[in-house]
Amino acid sequence: MPGDHRLRDCLEGIYTAYNRRELIHPDPLEFLWRYEDTADREIAGLVASGLAYGRVAQILASTEKVLGKLGPFPSRTLRGLAKNELAASLEGFRHRFTTSDEMVSLLASASSIQSERGLLGNLLAELVRDRPYHGAMDEFAGRILAGAGLTKCSLLPRPGLGSACKRLHLFMRWMVRSDDVDPGGWGFISPSLLMVPMDVHMFRLSRAMGFTGRNTADHRTAMEVTEGFRRINPDDPVKYDFALTRMGIQGRKDDDLFVELRENHCLLH
Repeated sequence: MPGDHRLRDCLEGIYTAYNRRELIHPDPLEFLWRYEDTADREIAGLVASGLAYGRVAQILASTEKVLGKLGPFPSRTLRGLAKNELAASLEGFRHRFTTSDEMVSLLASASSIQSERGLLGNLLAELVRDRPYHGAMDEFAGRILAGAGLTKCSLLPRPGLGSACKRLHLFMRWMVRSDDVDPGGWGFISPSLLMVPMDVHMFRLSRAMGFTGRNTADHRTAMEVTEGFRRINPDDPVKYDFALTRMGIQGRKDDDLFVELRENHCLLH
């Protein structure tokens, strides 16, 4: 598509300027950098992404409450706790719609899968071998929920229900990609499979960049936008997600960002 090369150059410039470790805070992603072991990072990522709705200060505080109870080695801690002991340690926890019962059930299920397979990522790697990524993600979430005895959960959306599943795709980005911002750990899953975590900010930018003409930030829109970024960077379509999001968090309104991006020939209109 005409203009793709120019857009890629623009996005690479944004990536260079904003995809830096010192700009992560405030972002629940910062919790994953506490842990060197991939199993611990999986647990931290599941908690942090699951709670990533609402005000950022509340997200960080709630994530700290849960991970603080699990200590420096959350995966090992969970293996050593009976479910009733875990429930006792998180008694009274609540984050907006998320209850302590949901958190306890999800963590117990994740720990059980880790005990069986070594890593949660090993389950996903198995699933993506024989089905499209969207179906694999839906089955992955479904397996965790089934182990938790839940059909739905405020912490873990299912792609098959039609939403953009921003928080689940954030978790995937954190665990699969590896650079100054995303800590990685799942090197056995290709970044080329990932989907853009779609929020209102990314939705507006994506429309302006011509990646979608849709009016709703749902799953179909997330797929269209991901294909747009994949055309720019086939091997790593979500490479620019953090940098584009961070531009907004630096205190500028979307309209101001659009002016800057347009001046740098990043926008089509």
